[in-house]
Amino acid sequence: MNDQLKSKLKKLPSAPGVYFHKSASGEVIYVGKAAVLKNRVRQYFQSRRDMDAKTLALVEEIADTDWTTTESEIDALFLESEMIKRYKPRYNILLRDDKSQTYVRINLRAELPFVGFTRQPADDGAQYIGPFYSGRSLKKALRILRKVFPYYDRPELPKKAGLNYQIGLTPGLEAGQSTLEDYKKSLRQLISYLKGNRVAVIKEIEVAMKAAAGSQKFEAAAKFRNQLYNLSELKKQVVFGREEFLDISRDEGLIGLRDLLNLERIPRRIEAYDISHHSGTNNTASMVVMTNGVANKAEYRKFLLRIIRNNDTAQLRETVQRRLKHLKDWGKPDLVVLDGGKGQISAVADLLKAAEIPVLGRSKGGDHSRNAAVTVVWPAQTGYQIVNLDSGSHVAKLIARLDDEAHRFAVSYHTSLKRAGQTRNQLEEIAGIGPKTRQKLLRHFGSIAKVKNAKKAEIVAVIGKSKANLLK
Repeated sequence: MNDQLKSKLKKLPSAPGVYFHKSASGEVIYVGKAAVLKNRVRQYFQSRRDMDAKTLALVEEIADTDWTTTESEIDALFLESEMIKRYKPRYNILLRDDKSQTYVRINLRAELPFVGFTRQPADDGAQYIGPFYSGRSLKKALRILRKVFPYYDRPELPKKAGLNYQIGLTPGLEAGQSTLEDYKKSLRQLISYLKGNRVAVIKEIEVAMKAAAGSQKFEAAAKFRNQLYNLSELKKQVVFGREEFLDISRDEGLIGLRDLLNLERIPRRIEAYDISHHSGTNNTASMVVMTNGVANKAEYRKFLLRIIRNNDTAQLRETVQRRLKHLKDWGKPDLVVLDGGKGQISAVADLLKAAEIPVLGRSKGGDHSRNAAVTVVWPAQTGYQIVNLDSGSHVAKLIARLDDEAHRFAVSYHTSLKRAGQTRNQLEEIAGIGPKTRQKLLRHFGSIAKVKNAKKAEIVAVIGKSKANLLK
């Protein structure tokens, strides 16, 4: 251990958080979480007797360590997942196999949505949050969060109100104390929390509490108050700070972006955009936001585009024009990242220049491999600057993470529109099958495919014999 690292370890706080082990070149080689940063990080540099070969190799390569504190161990768990997706550290892959990855699965379109766990996400319309790299810690965190956001853990509704309802772990559908709509709203808040949007969830509950109190719905207001209290108590829970996001003075990706583009300050809010369509149909755009180096999903936006032809640059210009109308209510970005090179930047450069917003493009060229160099393009006084960044650099990983997230978000919106269009075409064109009948079918069976595969007797039980004959 070098003297600089030895001195740094003395400053480790006794708080939960996420730590970043780095090599001599500054590469983040391992990301981990800790209930007490001081104790966990120092363990790497104490007795090595019980370490396996891979961990010993990691320790030998550690030249520096950084960390960020969090409000609670639960927040550290979720931040660790985000940072591993961002940096893709070598030793996280070496020390953890696929079996250690766990996802939370919630299907809001199911007849009774429930919270489950899986190692293999499927394309089944459910939401998958993760991966998380400690299944035991994740399940313990969900048990704690269940007191804040009550949920079912099985697809069947309990036949009677049992102990779980009495101690507040289920929403009370089985006792007639809640509605399916309210339950789904609570699940959406849970999903948002799992994705790291703690502040947005707290604000939403605070608004709902004040609205209920203002309408003299004091029982509902008390329920929201209890939720806020339970959220504040999370910091006392043991699952395995004061900062909502990373300490950006230590984020080398943000520092590198500032230096690369000669910005006056580190970009605190970065927005990335992407376009998605299929042969000019279901044209959508996404805007994802990174605040202080971490995905800020409460600020994500999606656009249903008015330009319907196959023209990415025109659609990108439409998206940026619409975005710039919201500088006051959405905030002003310190940097915009586009999926593309000179063509995409040229389409919006005048708009962003007038708003005094720097822009950067990621030009993939023909190489989409994981280890390919990241080519970035931005306008300068002498023309366009083009730089190839090593795929292992902090700046490259930051840009790649933003670009990939923008693409994922755009495609997910496009896919949902496409799926809705397919549903509409197949059911709405059947004479005699109206909106209420369609709603009954989809609520009962869950999808068009399941309606198609259902036996006639099952359909008769839902919508009656005459309409079942029309449908079949």
